[in-house]
Amino acid sequence: MNDVTNIILLALLIVLAVAFVALLLRSHSSLLKQQQLAEDADNKAKELMTNAKREAENLKKEVEISLSDAKRKQRDEIEAEFKDERKELKDTEKRLAQREEQLDRKDDLLTRKEQSLDSKESNLQKKVDTINNREAELSKVEEKKHAELEHVAQLSTEDAKNILLTETREGLSFEMANMIRSAEEKANREADSKARNIISLAVQRLASESIAEQTVTVVALPDEGMKGRIIGREGRNIRTFEGLTGVDVIIDDTPEAVVLSGFDPIRREIARMTLEQLVKDGRIHPARIEELVAKNRREIDRKIREYGEAASFEVGAHTLHPDLMKIMGRLHFRTSFGQNVLDHSIEVANLAGLLAGELGENVALAKRAGFLHDIGKALDHEVEGSHVEIGTELARKYKENPVVINAIASHHNDTEPTSIIAVLVAAADALSSARPGARRESVENYIKRLQDLEAISNSYTGVKSAYALQAGREVRVMVQPDKLNDNQIIVLAHDIKDRIEKEMDYPGNIKVTVIRETRATDVAK
Repeated sequence: MNDVTNIILLALLIVLAVAFVALLLRSHSSLLKQQQLAEDADNKAKELMTNAKREAENLKKEVEISLSDAKRKQRDEIEAEFKDERKELKDTEKRLAQREEQLDRKDDLLTRKEQSLDSKESNLQKKVDTINNREAELSKVEEKKHAELEHVAQLSTEDAKNILLTETREGLSFEMANMIRSAEEKANREADSKARNIISLAVQRLASESIAEQTVTVVALPDEGMKGRIIGREGRNIRTFEGLTGVDVIIDDTPEAVVLSGFDPIRREIARMTLEQLVKDGRIHPARIEELVAKNRREIDRKIREYGEAASFEVGAHTLHPDLMKIMGRLHFRTSFGQNVLDHSIEVANLAGLLAGELGENVALAKRAGFLHDIGKALDHEVEGSHVEIGTELARKYKENPVVINAIASHHNDTEPTSIIAVLVAAADALSSARPGARRESVENYIKRLQDLEAISNSYTGVKSAYALQAGREVRVMVQPDKLNDNQIIVLAHDIKDRIEKEMDYPGNIKVTVIRETRATDVAK
């Protein structure tokens, strides 16, 4: 048993020894392979390093060659540029040298001219001295001659001059009077008949009413107690009313009446409607006032548009801009000397159309120009400038016809009319304003016009007295017969007429009559 065990152990030891030997052999073989691989890798790396160095040297040589070529090329370009610049500098130097030569020649020429001018100036001074000496001699001779003439004629130079001026003035007055008389006669012969015919036909065909509306500024009250309710507690009602309407409320001792004062007729109309409704309703407090003012403002705006559209269609201006129609509607609440401006505009449009028809002009364009001629009056309380300037700007803004723009600008002779239609609109405006019943004036304006007429007439030399007659339609001037002759009074009448046209604003025409008479009075006893 022990022998078997020993044999087994021995066999195991042999197996282990063989396995260990085999393991040692395998490790040695693997180590040999690794060494071989490392040697191969080293050889490969050395070969790669050698190739990389060789390629780097080749690349370096190529770069050096390319840099050398670039430097040579750049040097050639710079040398070419320097060559061109040197050439330009040489050309410039050559031109400067030529210019310098020219300037030298001009300098020499100017020097010679200066010497020549100095010589001429010296000669001129000698001539001036000679002329002055001769003038002094002539003055002495002239004085001697005048003295001899005065001695012979026994008349001074001043007296002779006055006589000559008087004779010349009388001769010119005679010629001016003849010219004025002949021009007036010729104009009357050629224009009076035809103008009367055209105007009479136009006025005859125009059927318009003579009623002039007036803006209402007084509101009637049912009793005196209503004034206190309008004022309200501590004045809150009247303050609210004035603040919302922009109109002053005047409450005075006038029985059962309140006066509304304001420049804007539309605001005044809104205030009138609101106050009448408040009085009728009886409920007067700030909230109610605000409600009625807003309501009436919308109502007035609607009425303005309706008035403008109706008037535009009445005169045939269907293509008028809607904004212009609305602005024209505002003229319903505007008056001029008591004449409703919207009615006046319609009347002028119809008159201008009739006159244009008689003369063969564009009737529709004439009516449009006549209708819009006073449009500036709708905004003259809100915009700076005269109604002519405002109306002209409105027409330009809405691109109206140039004929219409000129008619608006020239209907008060502020500018020159450039068309027959503009002249017809001015004539129609004067006709509509001057017809009986169309307008009325305040006493102050009436008296001032009479005073201005008399003051203008009395400002001329030789006028004895002047009187304005027929409500300012005529002025009669009495002259001193010993200071003005018959020819001079014709010139005087013409001068007074011109000054009235330039300095005064009036409807219609003013007749100037100059009277010269000599009276001899004696009494038989």
